[in-house]
Amino acid sequence: MAEKTNNTGVHRAKLWEIGFYALNNTSTNLYMSLVGYISYYLIGIVGVGVVFAGSFITFMRVWDGVTDPFVGMLVDRTNTKFGKNRPFIVLGNAILFITTWLMFNVVTKLNQGVRLPVFIVIYLIYILGYTAQCVVTKSAQTCLTNDPKQRPIFAMFDTVYNLFALSVIIPIYMSGTLIPKFSLNMSEHAAQINDLLAKNPSLANVLETGEDGVQKLSGFYNPAMFQSFHLLIGGVAAVFACLAIVGLWRKDRTEYFGTGQAQKITFKDYADVLAHNRGIQMLVVAASSDKLSLSMQSNSTVMICIFGVICGNYTYFGSQSAISAIPTAILSLLGMGVIARNLGQKKALIVGTLGALATAAAMLCLFLFGTPTSMVLPAFSLTKPSTWGNLFSGTNWSMFGFMYILLWSLMKGFSGIASSIVIPMTADCADYEVYRSGKYVPGLMGTLFSFVDKLISSLASTFVSVMFAAIGFKAALPTPTTPYSTGIFWVTMACLLGAPTVGWLLNVVAMKFYPLSKEKMEEIQDKIAEIKAQAAKA
Repeated sequence: MAEKTNNTGVHRAKLWEIGFYALNNTSTNLYMSLVGYISYYLIGIVGVGVVFAGSFITFMRVWDGVTDPFVGMLVDRTNTKFGKNRPFIVLGNAILFITTWLMFNVVTKLNQGVRLPVFIVIYLIYILGYTAQCVVTKSAQTCLTNDPKQRPIFAMFDTVYNLFALSVIIPIYMSGTLIPKFSLNMSEHAAQINDLLAKNPSLANVLETGEDGVQKLSGFYNPAMFQSFHLLIGGVAAVFACLAIVGLWRKDRTEYFGTGQAQKITFKDYADVLAHNRGIQMLVVAASSDKLSLSMQSNSTVMICIFGVICGNYTYFGSQSAISAIPTAILSLLGMGVIARNLGQKKALIVGTLGALATAAAMLCLFLFGTPTSMVLPAFSLTKPSTWGNLFSGTNWSMFGFMYILLWSLMKGFSGIASSIVIPMTADCADYEVYRSGKYVPGLMGTLFSFVDKLISSLASTFVSVMFAAIGFKAALPTPTTPYSTGIFWVTMACLLGAPTVGWLLNVVAMKFYPLSKEKMEEIQDKIAEIKAQAAKA
């Protein structure tokens, strides 16, 4: 039986359904975190230069964007007994797991001359799975709930999940476990390093000589690190995808799709949406610029330079992630729970953006007038209660460390509101299209959003690689043991704070022309209820 709706046509999901379904985006982002270190794999194992590695990621993101319209059309035209969206969750996750396993377990065993073309083919297929996941994450929200007060709840769950998974668990696991475990030095692991060099000659370009004169191979360039990382990511992502399917199961039915009837969608319909749906047009501008800047800010090389090179202790990366997680989550959740649910998603995005701009300016002042090398942070882990007391000992903090954590938490909390709220806002744009034209095209909304988002954000890796290559890092990217330089400082600041500032300013401009306020969405849901009632009588 279909869920009962009120007299405005609003239908709601149960809280646990929203919570479970939000895990689908987390499963996708887990794979993104894995592939986020792919430049190191390309340089050390596949054997390409720094600029090529960055450009490769850009090219593949372009391919990612190109696949979006086709996947979106498939979603819009799919109506099976298993639903419209769930088949794509299964297909997307299967492709992601298989292709990443091939990348890290098969490519290393091939002859050096064929590694790059084989890797490219595998990555092209990987993108198809990633695209399916991106499109369906946005598409399914339209049928899960159309209550304007419920839709921000997805963003709240999504924020918490991704914050702890991507900003706490993975950084701690990477910096505290994987990198130390798989980093090698000639004094202790000469045979292992020589064996890796024999199989991967390009590793000779990334060996570093420490202050003690001993050659070292960073775990970032050890293929075994990627293999171990993949097993963790793939297993957890599979569990999350299964839970997402369960959460969506009850609502992935025709009666919750737009007008409540199956529709035949054509390319002509797509062209009309592109030309006339001002909501998705402005949302794409805001989201793509935001994504580009934040992708540069969170780039693995940028984080390495902040903590390993500028501040002088890469292990503080894990501490920062763990310490800032809770205050960041609280601020983001308050923004979405109070502002978005009461004043509308548009106002929540604006408030988040303005707050991020202010704290980014303060963060720049901290690095310019403070002493980064004086950073001291407690050895703290959310998963180790024995470390919790470290937070309350003054000897475990420096003034620079305290101010950094404060400003970082504020900046990420405010920016988290802006970046997370755009996903449920695509569902509003889909409802607006039903209101405007009578067409239900959630796949297109997810497609258009993802298409431009990926094309723009694909530039992040290229920008970062080119900027570091311009200051001399052409053969290998910086690692935690790379000596400090003024060039590294300014390039890192440009990625960490400069690029986000530009993206947030574009957010403010785009929202000036975004039409879907809280009041407008209430009008839209009333109109959709009328459309459904008329369709039921026909």
